[in-house]
Amino acid sequence: MLLSVLILIPMMMAIAVGLLPLNPTQIKTLALWVSGVLFGLTLVLMAKFDPSIAGLQFVENLPWISELGLDYRLGVDGLSLPLLVLNGLLTLIAVYITDPAVMRPKFYYAMIFLLNSGVVGAFLAHNLLLFFLFYELELIPLYLLISIWGGARRGYAGTKFLIYTAISGILVLAGFLGLTWLSGSTSFDYNPLLSQGLPMGSQLLLLGAIVVGFGIKIPLFPFHTWLPDAHVEASTPISVLLAGVLLKLGTYGLLRFGLELFPEAWVVAAPWFASWAVVSVLFGALAAIAQTDMKKMVAYSSIGHMGFVLLAAAAATPVAMVGALFQMIAHGLISGLLFVLVGLVYKKTGTRDITVLRGLLNPERGLPIVGSLMVLAVMASAGMPGMVGFISEFLIFRGSFAAYPTQTLLCLVGTGLTAVYFLLLVNRTFFGRLPEQFYDLPVVTWGERFPGFALAILIVVLGLNPNWLSRWTEVTTIGLVQDSAIVIQQQNDLRETAFVIDALP
Repeated sequence: MLLSVLILIPMMMAIAVGLLPLNPTQIKTLALWVSGVLFGLTLVLMAKFDPSIAGLQFVENLPWISELGLDYRLGVDGLSLPLLVLNGLLTLIAVYITDPAVMRPKFYYAMIFLLNSGVVGAFLAHNLLLFFLFYELELIPLYLLISIWGGARRGYAGTKFLIYTAISGILVLAGFLGLTWLSGSTSFDYNPLLSQGLPMGSQLLLLGAIVVGFGIKIPLFPFHTWLPDAHVEASTPISVLLAGVLLKLGTYGLLRFGLELFPEAWVVAAPWFASWAVVSVLFGALAAIAQTDMKKMVAYSSIGHMGFVLLAAAAATPVAMVGALFQMIAHGLISGLLFVLVGLVYKKTGTRDITVLRGLLNPERGLPIVGSLMVLAVMASAGMPGMVGFISEFLIFRGSFAAYPTQTLLCLVGTGLTAVYFLLLVNRTFFGRLPEQFYDLPVVTWGERFPGFALAILIVVLGLNPNWLSRWTEVTTIGLVQDSAIVIQQQNDLRETAFVIDALP
């Protein structure tokens, strides 16, 4: 029942905060305690998890609407477990850094917890329709969090996000319905063998719908345009959740419902996916270089870094798959840290414009601690050794080079461009002479610094000790590739047998 508890507690909390007679301070205190408990439960789940088992653990399976093939089936494996822990951590940080004077606090925290419930349910669901329900559940609270508590153009950004992600859900649902209908199955329970026996044309069509659907969520070029607007207008806590967790629903779905459900079609389409990854990586990097808004620059960097996951998935080698999971966690931690720091800069200076900011690393009048953490964050994002970003990118490039050497080398160029645009950000914003208008900046308290230090420590610790993460996911991710390879080999053997039989006199 532990998996259901992780879904139900935030869902019930979303209701409770609207009914309890609490003032804003009490509401935030309660939200902090509950989000802390949820994060603690994910750690309990990790402690009880057996990393030597590739399949699902803690499975919960209850009949629900059997006539529609919809059952309440939950499970966790090495692919979803690290993402659950990341979601718990970043939700706790988002609640912690929320302004105590946030307007309509009851509704705000209710939407945070409803969002958390939807994300957790999507990572745990092993029924296609159940996954879709949770996948859509997180859409409404995030839309409201952007549209109500965002910036000046929040209505435009929220509506754009809603339209894009609604289309994403429609495409994913169409792929699920088509797969179940064409395979003749009466249930939507997750089954990697559903696509076996389908004509290759049908497989490619269904796979295309699912990949494009999740590609919008990731997002990949050219379906990315909603992301910069959403990040710029969203408040800092929501940007942390959006970049750190919500984008991972797309990459998770790509691996779980793309690669694993359509292994044969994936092999056929993989070269195109690798080329798509190159375009997304290079576009994201070049677009980031052109930005003057710190938050928009970080947003475009996410497009490039999520493209690395697509490259790894296209290669589908054991090393690349471990790297793909590493990249999801690394990006969640690094982007979370970057948005926390950008939020602090904006809070203290009133601007994010890198053409205006200067000298913030000044030890007396500037923001030296924030600047130091920013230097660490951009080094991690650029893949400097000793940090988790280096581990993820090294594994992806090492695992993908044999399959797609040209595409891998081009993505390496994207890594170099990452160093360029973040060097521009740090050099223009934190070095040089501090302008007089910033001489009396408000002090950054230790409470405000704490989330940044926590994320920075994790980035370094996992970079120096990658086994602390890989041991939980390695068996599952390698098993995912091996299972797909077995299915492909079985199909090839059947074709060869049929050819021999046809050739007999």
